[in-house]
Amino acid sequence: MARLNQLKEQRSAKVAEMRALNEKALTDNRDLNDVEQKEWNALNGEYRNINGQLERAEKLASMERMVDAETVSNPIDFELRSYSVSKALRESMNGNLSGIEAEYHTEMSKGREVRGVMVPSNELLETRALKTTTPGTGPGSNLIATNLAPIQDRFRSMLKLESMGATVLRGLTGNLDLPNVLDSGTAHWVAEHTDTTRSDMKFEKTSMAPKTVSGEYEVSRRMLLQSDTALESLLRADLGYILAQALDGAGIQGGGTNEPTGILAHADVAKVTTATDLTDTAADLISALELDDVSGTASFLTNPQVGNIARKLKDGDGHNFPLNETFHNERLEMTTQVPTDIGTGSDKNALIYGHWSSLIIGYWSAVDILVNPYHADVASKGGALIHAFLDADVAVRQPQAFRYAEI
Repeated sequence: MARLNQLKEQRSAKVAEMRALNEKALTDNRDLNDVEQKEWNALNGEYRNINGQLERAEKLASMERMVDAETVSNPIDFELRSYSVSKALRESMNGNLSGIEAEYHTEMSKGREVRGVMVPSNELLETRALKTTTPGTGPGSNLIATNLAPIQDRFRSMLKLESMGATVLRGLTGNLDLPNVLDSGTAHWVAEHTDTTRSDMKFEKTSMAPKTVSGEYEVSRRMLLQSDTALESLLRADLGYILAQALDGAGIQGGGTNEPTGILAHADVAKVTTATDLTDTAADLISALELDDVSGTASFLTNPQVGNIARKLKDGDGHNFPLNETFHNERLEMTTQVPTDIGTGSDKNALIYGHWSSLIIGYWSAVDILVNPYHADVASKGGALIHAFLDADVAVRQPQAFRYAEI
């Protein structure tokens, strides 16, 4: 490696000298003179020579890495005749392994999930003749490795609430109240030098408190030991996603029992009567917010089934209407998180239109993931439980900022 770095430095130095010659000529607005051209050619030759050496050195280093990767440490290489199982167990309880027992444990623990002490078994100390015969007839017959390609994640629902513009509050500790002005007073025209009429403002508040969503996986000891992939990282990432998915779904339709109350389940979020044409329903949703003086950026959220219906709409000549025309140039987002089973017959799709900053998402924690090898379900098996928790809440701060229709 030192030789490689030295060659790279030499090559960089030659390039720097060549650049200096070229920049000097450019500054003077001229070509290289004879002396400079001769020096340039010499430097170019040295560069090629160094580059050739570097390519050979890098190829050799690559070959050496391949050879090193194929070298497998064999526990039988240890001088195990003096190995003491009782000594290993006794010292491991105190956390101070020493001697051949410590060497063996260190070597066999490389790249493994180890909670105890690694001890050689009789099979490791037994020497057998390996045969390259028909598979299944000898201990060395099945030496052809099975390679595992990288794991491909499954297709998942799109999480939309934060990207729609919901207000996100992180790092919360105590419960949170969100005060709102419910109603203003009234203004009155009065005659000269007469008393006005008194009125009052009215207030309300929306309260938020942490609600916990969780998930758990059980992983066997062999799965942890034998998996060639970063299994624990994969499980952690998956648990993190399903908790985020649960929070996103609760913000849309959460029922309020141990979970947030979502937009579709909120008693004060009004439903708009569905018109015959989808584009008319969209217009009525937009108008409902306008009539309530809801201003600011608003957009539609629905599921792919409604999107499919919209894409099939045609005019009298059989030409499809563009989606932006159907939804009156308002932003449209789709996700399978939006339910397909609302309405009296539980067979309708939801189409939501809203001012999404009026939806508040509060976090009292990040996704908290714990690996627990001590639970009674796994401790005696050598496995582990992977728990995940998220404390959060979603609140519709201004119900009149949202409307929905059943499609």
